[in-house]
Order: sequence, then structure tokens, then C-alpha cells
Amino acid sequence: MTALVEGAELESFSYRITRADLVAYAAASGDQNPIHQDEDVAVAVGLPGVIAHGMYTLALAARATDSWAGGPGRVVSLGAKFIRPVVVPAGSAGVEVTVAGQVRSVADGRVTVALEVTCAGEKVLGGATAVLDA
Repeated sequence: MTALVEGAELESFSYRITRADLVAYAAASGDQNPIHQDEDVAVAVGLPGVIAHGMYTLALAARATDSWAGGPGRVVSLGAKFIRPVVVPAGSAGVEVTVAGQVRSVADGRVTVALEVTCAGEKVLGGATAVLDA
């Protein structure tokens, strides 16, 4: 694990999302919006295709944040804006989301991390920040 010191670039994590993951997430979360499973519906409402749930994308950022923090229970806060959809093509290849981070500050027993969450080289979460217990 990289030391959580100001300016440190943290290990990046990549996560593959498939349509099967979206079906499982919809079942677990209760979010059955068809834009997350039905290509025709997604395109009909102006999307480029089926998209991942925004909260699923944020959950992947949380998974990386837990790793940087040294395990669950040390993330004090996590927030972001959903700025671009994660389009998930049909088939088993899916799409890859990458979560990177940089330590912005360490003060008063807390570590603030700026996150960069991307898909296909495009930022999908804006203003993503996590605060961890040091």
C-alpha cells in the first residue's frame, strides 16, 4: 500500500463491468430502470446504449478507497457528481472503469483524496473526493 502522505499518487484499480453485473446490481439495489438493461429503451431516451447505474460506478470508487484506507470502516465520506454515463456494451467483454487517486491533504487524523474515475479515457465522475481516517 502506498503511504498516505500529501501529494502521493495512489495505486490505480480497474474494474470490468458487464451487462450481467448490471442485472445483479439492479436486483440487489432495487433499481430496475430499463436504461440499465434494455438497449432499445436506453437509445429511445437519448442515451448511447445501456448505461451502468451511477451508484454502481460510485461503489467501485468506494471499493478502491477502502483499499487505500487499509480496509473497510475507515472511509469517513465519499462524494462525486455523475458527469458522463458508463456505456456497457452487450457481450462478455463489457467495459473497464479505472479509479485513481491522489492525496490532497493530511490533517487532524484525516486524509483527503482526490479521485479520478474514468471509462475509455473519459472522466465519468466529477469532483470525486474521499476523506479517510489516517
